[in-house]
Amino acid sequence: MNFNYTQEQQQFADSLRRWIEKDYSFEQRKAIIHSQTGVSQQAWTALSELGVTALALPESLGGLDGSVVDMFIVMEELGRGLLVEPCLSSAMGAEFLKRSGRHPAVLEEVAAGRIKLACAMGERQSRHDLFDIATTASAIDGGYLLAGTKTVVTHGAQAAHLIVSARSSGARRDTEGISIFLLPADAPGVVLRDYRTIDGLRAADVELKDVRLPTSSLLCCEGRGWDLLEAATDYGIVLLCGEAVGAMDALNAATLGYLKERQQFGVPIGSFQSLQHRMVDMAIHLAQARAVSTLAAAKLSAPAGPQERRRMTSAAKARTGQAMRFIAQQAVQLHGGMGLTDEIPVSHYVKRLTVIEMMLGDTDHHLARFAAQPAFLDESAVP
Repeated sequence: MNFNYTQEQQQFADSLRRWIEKDYSFEQRKAIIHSQTGVSQQAWTALSELGVTALALPESLGGLDGSVVDMFIVMEELGRGLLVEPCLSSAMGAEFLKRSGRHPAVLEEVAAGRIKLACAMGERQSRHDLFDIATTASAIDGGYLLAGTKTVVTHGAQAAHLIVSARSSGARRDTEGISIFLLPADAPGVVLRDYRTIDGLRAADVELKDVRLPTSSLLCCEGRGWDLLEAATDYGIVLLCGEAVGAMDALNAATLGYLKERQQFGVPIGSFQSLQHRMVDMAIHLAQARAVSTLAAAKLSAPAGPQERRRMTSAAKARTGQAMRFIAQQAVQLHGGMGLTDEIPVSHYVKRLTVIEMMLGDTDHHLARFAAQPAFLDESAVP
């Protein structure tokens, strides 16, 4: 399969990389992290002007009709630049709205960069199982009453709207009975507790105290939101793999540069064969993660059935998760004690990769999900 980007895709990536190098340096990033909001409105405006917020949305709504591969390329550059802006959460939220075919006015605002979205899916007891939902949606006259708590909602306090999963029927771990809602973040009864995560991003715990929503806030048929929830999350997983590939690429480059500069016994430590072997292993892990993640993005860009989508998404997240852990550990060891200091980017890449490995299902979760797919073992091929 040809993994080369088109000329237009490469130009888009180059323009984004130039902006990051010029206007989103490591020192500027640290200042943003320690600001009151933890994000930069100036950076968000610049990303909007570059077309990032509109890329994946329909042209009829002010978007650019970009594919999953196009967004994968964007996330790769954002990962390389260690951006802490709510690009992933907003893109994933937009995917929910796009797939539902509802609330086009909100998508127009997203495309223009005027508002941000966040996805409130996880709960304290659910771990990686998105169908484990204790939050309830009770039908009332003219709408629904939401009650429950969502945890670690990435950029939840920075979003104008939240995409919320809730149970309108069925038992707590059923895939049937799940409904998806578009919730204004400032709706009465919504309580946000904002905090900074170990990777410098922002997250929030969202408490829903009998929040009243109209029927129009529903993004799918009542109780039949699992397919939408799973498909939009798989889209987010592929974008997350793109961010991880960019971060690993930058971390490999930083480690190689350090090995060329650091002297011991009068020679660069990169001349030691054992360290060269470790760098080669890091490069192999990155190449394999990039290949399977790009393939997953290409598969999702074309019409794919649920089984194929699950299989490719979990394969990408599992292989990328293995690569993230190996590359992060090797980078820290090859940098020595400096690899853990806050003053250089290495530790920040390692922290971000550690969080990505856990987001939307860790490596073990996706290995199990991949193995559970019918195509994992073709019994007809077994002698």
